[in-house]
Amino acid sequence: MSARCLAILEGPMAEASALLPDRMASNRADALLLAIGLQESLLVARRQHNNGPARGLWQFERGGSVRGVLTHPATSAHARRLCELRGVAPVAMDVWEALEHDDVLAAGFALLNLWWLPQSLPELGDGARAFQQYLDAWRPGAYTRGDAAYKAKLRSKFLAYYAEAVDTVKGADA
Repeated sequence: MSARCLAILEGPMAEASALLPDRMASNRADALLLAIGLQESLLVARRQHNNGPARGLWQFERGGSVRGVLTHPATSAHARRLCELRGVAPVAMDVWEALEHDDVLAAGFALLNLWWLPQSLPELGDGARAFQQYLDAWRPGAYTRGDAAYKAKLRSKFLAYYAEAVDTVKGADA
């Protein structure tokens, strides 16, 4: 179990889950969010390297996932409420800027970004489905632009992170 993952799970992710409907919280969501956070930022970088367009531990872009969560019918009301509770205007630019400094807001938006998907979350330990949901929800450009070898490398890295995340979630429940 990773100390960094456990700190994020018991800190910002737990705080964000407490601000959102109970039905959104689950071990399956926690494991997937930890794996995505590891894949996107190692749960350390709050600003994309080379001054890229993504912000927060889950690396949201203003015109992509931030706007999507704020406007999708399945998430917009929850996103607005979360913004209100975190003292951020529910405007893409304001949220995007806040994500770099507010890990609870970032965790909440990451959880909401899974909520709009039509399919259910993968069973705990189903790495293949977890990876597909990551691709569906985050649409990582590096994967889309990569050749077959690069895509295989990113998939392998994600699956290792997902295994670490599952171990962390199971360890936290023990």
